[in-house]
Amino acid sequence: MFNGFSHSVMGASHEKTGLVCQDNSSFKVCDNYAVAVVADGHGSKKHFRSHLGSKYAVESTIEAIDRYYENTEDFEENFPKNYKMILRNIEKQIISNWNKKVEKHLEENPVTDEEKSKFTEEEFEKIPPESYYGSTLIAAVTSKKFTFGVQIGDGSLVALFEDGKAVMPMEYNESAPANVTASICNSNAAGMFSSFFTDKKKLIALFASTDGLYTSFGSEYDFLDYHTIITSQLTNIEAFKQIIVNNLTKRSHFGTEDDISLSCVFNQEILDSSIDIIKNAVEDNKKRAADRRAELLTKQVDI
Repeated sequence: MFNGFSHSVMGASHEKTGLVCQDNSSFKVCDNYAVAVVADGHGSKKHFRSHLGSKYAVESTIEAIDRYYENTEDFEENFPKNYKMILRNIEKQIISNWNKKVEKHLEENPVTDEEKSKFTEEEFEKIPPESYYGSTLIAAVTSKKFTFGVQIGDGSLVALFEDGKAVMPMEYNESAPANVTASICNSNAAGMFSSFFTDKKKLIALFASTDGLYTSFGSEYDFLDYHTIITSQLTNIEAFKQIIVNNLTKRSHFGTEDDISLSCVFNQEILDSSIDIIKNAVEDNKKRAADRRAELLTKQVDI
C-alpha cells in the first residue's frame, strides 16, 4: 500500500568551503504506516557536530514512531481521541532518543583539540555539549486511518490529499525567543514543536523537506506546484528517483547553494486511483502561474 523515497544533496556553498553535508533524510514503509523524515544540522561554529545531530534526529524519530506502532490496534484507536497529548509524548520520545544518542557519541568520542581550537577556552565552556549536535527536524507520518506531522525549526511539510491540491497543513509557529534557533538541542525543545493531525481526508502523498528546497523557489505558489508535479510522477517510482536526484542536485547548485533534503511517503492505491485528478491539478496550476506572471508584468508596465 505505501511506498516512498528520500534523498539528501550537498549544497554548492558547502562544497566550496569544505563543510560536510549537514542534512540527513530517511523514510520507512510498513504494512500499517509510513514515515518520512528530514533533519538539517545548523552547521554554525558552535554546532560543529551537527551533521551527526541531524543523523541522530532522523534515527530517533523513526525509532519513536516504531515504538508507538508496536501495538498498532491500540495506537490507532487511541490516537484520534487524544492526539494532542500523544503528539506531545511522541515529541518528548524523539528528544529523549536523540539525547541518548548524543550522550553516547560524546562519551565514546570526546571533543578533540582540533574541534576546540576554533574557540577560546571561555567561549567553549559556555557551549552546552548537546549544542555541538544541534539540528532541525521534520517528520511526516501516515497510516490507513490518519496522517500527522511534527516539526522543530525551519523546513516544510507538504501534503496532497484526495482533492489533489498541495497544502502545508502545519503552520510554522516557532516558539523560540528572538534570535534563538528552534532546535532539538535546546533545553526547552519539547515546547518548540509544531504539529498537525487529521483523520478526515485520504492522503495521496506526504513530503518533508529542509529549508534549502523551499528557498530555491521564487514563491510559495511555485513551491507547492512543484510538489503537485512530482506527485504526478510517483506512479513510476524507479524512474522518478533518478529524475528527483538530478533536480535536487541542480537546485542545490544553482538555487540558494544550500544542502537540500526531500523525503516522501505515499499511498500507492490512492495515488493510482487519483492520478487523473493530480494531472488536472498540474494543468490548472500552470494556468494560474501564467496568470500570475501576466498580472506581474502588467503591474510592472503600470509602474
